[in-house]
Amino acid sequence: MSHNNAASLERELQWFAEVLNLRFTHYFGSPDIQANTADIRTLTPPDISADTSNYAGLVRDYNMGFDERLLFILCLIPHVRPQALDIFFTQSQITGRSYTEFGGWRGKAHSGFLPTAETAVFLLAGQDLQLRFAALQLFDEQHYFLKQRLIKLEHQAAGEPFLNATISVAAEYLHCCTHGQVHKPDYSVEFPAKLITSKLDWSDLVLSQDVMEEIDHLHTWLKQGKNLVNHWQLEKTVKPGYRSLFFGPPGTGKTLTATLLGASVGVDVYRIDLSMVVSKYIGETEKNLAGVFDQAENKNWILFFDEADALFGKRTQTSSSNDRHANQEISYLLQRVEDFPGVVILASNIKANIDEAFARRFQSIIYFPLPDEVERLRLWKNLFPNTQLLADDVNLPALAEKYELSGGSLTNVARYAAIRATRMQRNKIEHADLLQGINKELLKEGRTL
Repeated sequence: MSHNNAASLERELQWFAEVLNLRFTHYFGSPDIQANTADIRTLTPPDISADTSNYAGLVRDYNMGFDERLLFILCLIPHVRPQALDIFFTQSQITGRSYTEFGGWRGKAHSGFLPTAETAVFLLAGQDLQLRFAALQLFDEQHYFLKQRLIKLEHQAAGEPFLNATISVAAEYLHCCTHGQVHKPDYSVEFPAKLITSKLDWSDLVLSQDVMEEIDHLHTWLKQGKNLVNHWQLEKTVKPGYRSLFFGPPGTGKTLTATLLGASVGVDVYRIDLSMVVSKYIGETEKNLAGVFDQAENKNWILFFDEADALFGKRTQTSSSNDRHANQEISYLLQRVEDFPGVVILASNIKANIDEAFARRFQSIIYFPLPDEVERLRLWKNLFPNTQLLADDVNLPALAEKYELSGGSLTNVARYAAIRATRMQRNKIEHADLLQGINKELLKEGRTL
């Protein structure tokens, strides 16, 4: 598939080069150009009707016209043939600097030309004001380029002309149009979220019947939410998104539940790294979150905020500028989460830490308690399905009855016991191994055996 993409893009780049040459030749008034051949739209884009590449498929799916194809390949060029834009570094002999109408930026590390919306408008319209106005619709929020996040528009500073914004292709479409693989964003400075998966399944999740019923409610929305709203004619009153709060002690299954919900309906679950999101600088937290929400807008992802009280905590009395800034952040989050069309799950150890105004906006609030004796025994048995690996002195029912621990803590105990048995060169885990592990987990909580 990457071979097909390369061949298809080669033809598209050749067409772009012809358009670029005609625009520059006409713009600088070469006598070789006749008025009736100066229109760049006389240069027909390559025929892609039988092209099997991902790039051609994307162009066909969105029924891209001349203007859209020119803008899209312009956004791809810095990644596939950056030298093709070097001509934009041309300087005016009169002013001794680059031409304002070319737009563009030089990257902080990249020495090549990075196009802006002004660059695209120059290519499409030249000095024709009517064509310039027509080209603006390509950057409208309702145009599929921005609505479906095919391209990104990023303004460098407030108060500058709208067309000074840099334009770039979204990472997933860049990957799709080059090596042909579907790209799933991963943890980075620009995307402070991590795709979470698990080898466990629903049988490994040990929760009470009441909690499972609440989870099934959310599961039903994930599977049938859109059809459900249409069937009951709730389109006018019910927003497409769903917000749920998971709260309870650590290790009780909140993260695993979110992961399994996503896996059960084929939806990616992204855990937001709050340490990368929250910033002491005014406006940075909102910007970091906007990057996640913008990318997730049309992806049908589940956004999972672990330890959410660090970001969604109670608002304070505004006694200082820092307090006002913190409250503004929470207000911004309230709005973005409420407007998000997908599912947002917040996890917190203590429900009371979550801002009350935000809590009222949840469709469900699910409490994950510590497992009782019966549930703890199920967890122990799930951890050691092969009892041949346990010594004769191990009594799982007795351990389940005596020690109140979460599922996460029991997993830590099993890991510790396995390591200890290996160090002792034994092929079975003994009661003492488990007790040592239990004691370590209890000490974390200020308890002892």
